[in-house]
Amino acid sequence: MKDLEKAIQLREAGKLDEARSILLEIVDQEPLNASVWYQCAWIHDVMGLEREAAPMYKRSIELGLADEERQGAYLGLGSTYRTLGMYDDAQFILEEAIREFPDRREFDVFYAMVRFNQKAYSDAMEILLTQLAETSKDKGIQSYKKAILFYSDKLDRIWD
Repeated sequence: MKDLEKAIQLREAGKLDEARSILLEIVDQEPLNASVWYQCAWIHDVMGLEREAAPMYKRSIELGLADEERQGAYLGLGSTYRTLGMYDDAQFILEEAIREFPDRREFDVFYAMVRFNQKAYSDAMEILLTQLAETSKDKGIQSYKKAILFYSDKLDRIWD
């Protein structure tokens, strides 16, 4: 699909309006192509057109998007819902993504942001501290990994 590749190259080159025009044409021509919907959502997202991007991300997932693109669409949709203040929708999508892709830690980080927005501060901090302790290569963090993980869900506890 030559036009899709061209649109992706244009997006990567920062020629967003051109890429968007091509992608909108392709969506009209191939309305059942999940990858095209995903790329169209992505360009709208990059351009700050989140309200337009959200239903496109959703459509790409519904059409059976696969692999890396599916993961990108879930993250894009969850993040977009969050930036639009649609926190419950963001929570639902990110929880679904975490179930489907349990090894992809980026979903947990974005989920923590949603939990923060929902004023579930302890939950958000626990998620982020766990991610930090389990992924950081920093020697200082690693030397206190056990303590960070231990305290991650006890931040409100006062020790007597």
